[in-house]
Amino acid sequence: MARFNKIFLGPVTKVKPDVRELIANAALKPGRLAVISSGKWVLAGATTVGKVWIVQDNYLALKSVDDDWAADSTAIGIEMQDDELYAARVANGVNVSAIGTPLTPGANGTLAIASTSDLVVAYADEVYNNNSGSEQLVRVRAAGSQSYLSAAS
Repeated sequence: MARFNKIFLGPVTKVKPDVRELIANAALKPGRLAVISSGKWVLAGATTVGKVWIVQDNYLALKSVDDDWAADSTAIGIEMQDDELYAARVANGVNVSAIGTPLTPGANGTLAIASTSDLVVAYADEVYNNNSGSEQLVRVRAAGSQSYLSAAS
């Protein structure tokens, strides 16, 4: 069961986030990161270097954040902006130990803790040690401009 019931968390003064609808290349779980490849949504991975989007929950069909978008269906991706909060998925075993922890794309569209020279796409907005046995949603704020950590950081 997810810790949040929506992917876009606010602010409440912004009614709708900026989104894009594309065909899902594979099943997409809300809260995972995706990239656009050949005009379709593809899950982001550890080697992702381009712009990432976050997969929206399928509110149009009254689905929850735990219900996948089916492969070859039209799915919605949110363009992450740094003045908004999102619930993004971290894999089991990821320990977000401090607010402001830099996060990078990991396996299967989940977020991982960023290290030197990783693409930083978001910063943690809560502390959460995911030892639940499954992926969990963690509150994050998008990086202002997706950048790379350097040894000087």
